Amino acid sequence: MSEKNKLTLSVQYADTRLQETITRPLIRKWVKAALFAPAELTIRFVDAAEGQELNREYRGKDYATNVLTFAYNEGEEIADDEPTRADIILCTDVLEREAAEQKKTVEEHAAHLIVHGVLHAQGYDHEEDDEAEEMESLETELLVGLGYADPYAAEKA
Repeated sequence: MSEKNKLTLSVQYADTRLQETITRPLIRKWVKAALFAPAELTIRFVDAAEGQELNREYRGKDYATNVLTFAYNEGEEIADDEPTRADIILCTDVLEREAAEQKKTVEEHAAHLIVHGVLHAQGYDHEEDDEAEEMESLETELLVGLGYADPYAAEKA
């Protein structure tokens, strides 16, 4: 493995509903596709109650959201060989509901949310229009490269 995308990955299923389908090898494949630097990441699947509690405590928003990224060296200047460290939290309830609403498989949507979270961990953002455009374009390129459809196709139609 090249140093460029050396990965230490922990996967936690606090909510076990997706443990059999969204497996660690699948998650590792998605993470590595979106990784541009060494990283130490934890991917954690939670239920709506834990997702809401984390979103309320850390973002001041009192609802469960699909993905939360806690980037621990965000905004810091880090050496090329120093890993990005982050926790990426996926809320199973929201992930499953959104997949159904968007007529996507849970796997497709989970791949998108994990790629999205990994990009956030590396400093990508979508607060401004140009940032959002860059991030969406990169997500589309990565997901198509992994064999999934453009996650933003419905919005572009």
